[in-house]
Amino acid sequence: MGAASRVGTLRLPGLHGYAVEFSPYWPGRVACAAAQYYGLAGCGTLAVLEQNESGIVLLRSFDWNDGLFDVTWSENNEHVLITSSGDGSLQIWDIAKTKGPLQVYKEHAQEAYSVDWSQTRGEQLVVSGSWDQTAKLWDPAVGKSLCTFKGHEGVVYSTIWSPHIPGCFASASGDQTLRIWDVKAPGVKLVIPAHQAEILSCDWCKYDENLLVTGAVDCSLKGWDLRNIRQPVFSLIGHTYAIRRVKFSPFHATLLASCSYDFTVRFWDFSKPNPLLETVEHHTEFTCGLDLSLHSCGQV
Repeated sequence: MGAASRVGTLRLPGLHGYAVEFSPYWPGRVACAAAQYYGLAGCGTLAVLEQNESGIVLLRSFDWNDGLFDVTWSENNEHVLITSSGDGSLQIWDIAKTKGPLQVYKEHAQEAYSVDWSQTRGEQLVVSGSWDQTAKLWDPAVGKSLCTFKGHEGVVYSTIWSPHIPGCFASASGDQTLRIWDVKAPGVKLVIPAHQAEILSCDWCKYDENLLVTGAVDCSLKGWDLRNIRQPVFSLIGHTYAIRRVKFSPFHATLLASCSYDFTVRFWDFSKPNPLLETVEHHTEFTCGLDLSLHSCGQV
């Protein structure tokens, strides 16, 4: 990556970061979902950060009365974000306004741990995942959920839209499965028993509609080809504690990054005999959030 030596740091005292997402519109602009007291109690904050010549600055911040665990940028409005919260609700924020949120959707019965905005053209849909073992489908213009997806037998930790197939998303769960869903069809499309441990994160390859990666409590990353799910296409070992988040590179088909409760961020190229490219040890606590810039190839 090379850029790991150029580190910008911003401290938010009293807050623990759970998710970071680069803006698809503004290079160097990042949203961070954070919580007090490791998300166990207290309030949450949505922080919008910007990198400039002098470093990372806090552009805007919004407070919520419970911890914020995930954040996603709107794909049709550069100022709009959605966060998911420990009280089971989703919040829509407009960073052009000083107060918020614009709207609150409260339907999940337990912590809303995951939220993602569809990236395929022609649809404006949001998917959320919760500790109540369900995923829910939302249209931000409609005041209630469009559909609830049931089937997981554990906490839903991660819900991610396919960047290729409209209306298709993946979910990763504490029930040790990765599941593929189609919003136009009832019931689950595919169930992959991906790990023998809780799966905390999943992501779609940006270059292959059939390839996903999972990261789990067993410290491993596994790649899955949806056309043949009998065994993983790759398995990456190196982390020493649970993998909290994994993301494919937007620039390289075989490159991905992961972060872990072992305080590290690791970069991998699964096409290489020695896939671990780099281990970055800049954090001194659980590393929960991770994203790769869509604008700058080396920026994480």
